[in-house]
Parts: sequence; structure tokens; C-alpha cells
Amino acid sequence: MIRMLDIGLSFIGLLLSFPIMLLLLIIGFFDTGSPLFIQQRVGRNKKAFSLVKFRTMEVTAASVATHLANASEITRFGRFLRKTKLDELPQLWNVLIGDMSMVGPRPCLFNQEELIDERERRGVLGLRPGITGLAQVSGIDMSTPKLLAETDARMQQNFNLVSYFKYILMTVLGKGSGDRVPTKD
Repeated sequence: MIRMLDIGLSFIGLLLSFPIMLLLLIIGFFDTGSPLFIQQRVGRNKKAFSLVKFRTMEVTAASVATHLANASEITRFGRFLRKTKLDELPQLWNVLIGDMSMVGPRPCLFNQEELIDERERRGVLGLRPGITGLAQVSGIDMSTPKLLAETDARMQQNFNLVSYFKYILMTVLGKGSGDRVPTKD
């Protein structure tokens, strides 16, 4: 049932957002010269997949977990994309082809070994990673691997159709601040 919802919502989302994504792609080309960001992430059952997003950082930025990223490398356009969460739109493709779900634990990098171990211990790696989930709408990022894995496991235990739509709606309405690059104060 959830997979069918993922396919339907991602297909409709891709169709409706195509003009916006085309515009963002063109602006992104002028911003960095390389508007798409493709990175290997940990997928379901620890299988690697290529996550697609709009680029928000300089092309030369290090490929690290968001909480370790250098905020000064975010472009002005990238700040806008992150604030509006439009940088996530290309992930609808990942959902459509089955690498991701609309709702699930955020996919991490393979070098985030502590998080992978914590998720594996709790059985979370058997899930498709998601664009959003309980951790994201609760403001929990990848800087706290144990808390994140515990939250992912709690989401898995209590997951149903209502929570699926609830997390999507909360994300669209701007709830949560998971996976944000820390700023220097």
C-alpha cells in the first residue's frame, strides 16, 4: 500500500513540479555551473543508491554529513533552496524508482558508521530511506546518531497510513529543522 502511494505521489509530484524544477535547474546552472548534486547514500538493507538533489553548496564543497558541512560554502541560491526545501524535489525521482520512500529514515553516507551501526542494531536499515520522517519533523539531525536511530525505530514501530500523511504534511508546512548545516554565531 505504501509503495503504491509512493509511486502515485512521486509521479504526480514530478509532473506538477516539472516547470519549477526546470526553472531551478536553469538558475542552478548559473549559480554553480552544476545544478544537480548526486551522492552515494545508504539505502534499504545497506544497499548503495544515488541520491539526487539540487546543489546548494559550491561544487568544491567536501562531501560530508550535513552537520559537518561548512556553512560558508552554501551559495545564496542554495540558502533559498534549503529554506524552502526545494532542493529535495529531485528526490521524487528516487522515490518513483524505489530507492526511497516519501517517509522513512533520512539516508546517510557510508562513512557515518556510528549511525549505520545504531540503525542496524534497531532494525531500521530494513526500511526504504525517506525524504522526510519523524526525526526531520522533530528537528533531529544526523549529529546525534543514537537519538536519530532511536527516533527512526520509534517511527517504524508506530508507522501507519495516518503517520505517513502526517509527516508529509508537516514537512510541506515547514515543520522541523533536521539535516541543517550549522551556522557560525
